[in-house]
Amino acid sequence: MLFWFAGTALIAMWFTFRDPAIDHRLVILGALMPDALDMLLGDTKFMHTLAAPISLLMVLMVITIGRRQLRRHALAVPIGVFWHSVFDGAWMNTDLFWWPLTRVANGDVSIPPTEREALVVVCMELVGLVLLMWSWRLMGMSEASRRRLFLRSGRLDRSLIDSKTKGL
Repeated sequence: MLFWFAGTALIAMWFTFRDPAIDHRLVILGALMPDALDMLLGDTKFMHTLAAPISLLMVLMVITIGRRQLRRHALAVPIGVFWHSVFDGAWMNTDLFWWPLTRVANGDVSIPPTEREALVVVCMELVGLVLLMWSWRLMGMSEASRRRLFLRSGRLDRSLIDSKTKGL
């Protein structure tokens, strides 16, 4: 699933953090990463455990010591991986999600997407596409300058964020 994870991660970032400086492209990349890596590594399911985004976060924190700007930029990836876990429902399989505490990461444990009917997956993808279109409108991507900023840096126009948070 592509649209589901991209759309849900983008909208979740918008409503949760409202941080114009975070690279939203990397959040989307992080949200797509667990399924891609698990498929690439032969269905290990490690990326669907809580240990995966925490490990990624710890590694990034260590390798970016003294590089604050790189750290701020790179932190978007584990945030995206966390969003993937939330919107994948990975936490519903406690044996897998809490690995290594449960010692089941490579066994016959299924993750939610493999249990879903094809029609459900299609519906989720359609919802994700709708969320992406909605985020296009919310984030003002119809303006060329905002699109360029997003494509070049992954950032959102700060004035858009400021005007949306004044009423909160």
